[in-house]
Amino acid sequence: LQAMGRKIGFIPAAARLADPKRETPLQIYMTESNVTAEELCDNVNDQLRRDGRCVVVVSEGFDVGDLGDVRDSFGHTNFGATQMTAAQKVVNLLNDRKLPVPGKARGQVSGTDQRSTCAYASVVDLDEAYKVGQQAVLIAESGENGWMSTILREPGPIYNVRYDKVPLELVANSERTFPAGWIAANKIDVTDEFVRYAKPLIGEDWASVPVINGRQRFTRFKPLFAEKKLPEYVLQALRK
Repeated sequence: LQAMGRKIGFIPAAARLADPKRETPLQIYMTESNVTAEELCDNVNDQLRRDGRCVVVVSEGFDVGDLGDVRDSFGHTNFGATQMTAAQKVVNLLNDRKLPVPGKARGQVSGTDQRSTCAYASVVDLDEAYKVGQQAVLIAESGENGWMSTILREPGPIYNVRYDKVPLELVANSERTFPAGWIAANKIDVTDEFVRYAKPLIGEDWASVPVINGRQRFTRFKPLFAEKKLPEYVLQALRK
């Protein structure tokens, strides 16, 4: 199973939240783990010999060689448009090396639906997304420019956040990699500390999805706009 997130491991790492007691033969491959494709094959085959099955979650940016990169206007690899996916490369490698059990490796690549399927959204994330948007509006209404609204987690055992702002130049085109201290010693799992950190983020219930005539109801906003103050916006890809 391929997870989004470019070369940053938070999303593939979150797969462990589905099995915090480690009852499933699950292996997680993040770019930050520095595991090679050959080591992946060895690990999977060892698991298959022990358990007869193995579930592999791989970051879309996991190093499996050339994917036929397509880059966006910022110079980042657009993994949704590459000629080959990391998941398919892993499937090919495993099948070429022959599995020690009957059957073939198969892959699944969830596309943009990973971040747009409301039925699977975290209720915590939905609430915080709305409130951080409110924070952005307040920043704009105050007449300030060059800021990004932020969510800051408060210290302590009880999950709580506050909303603030940060200068754009500090965050533009930057990355926050998965902490090495949260990568398990075997490099193909995460620590219990990460599970404790991430568990509050998914909430305790399913998101409520209104349905009309058997279909999801989508919001339709009234076209009420604030007074225009900025020049016409030009997409980054079209700028000279």
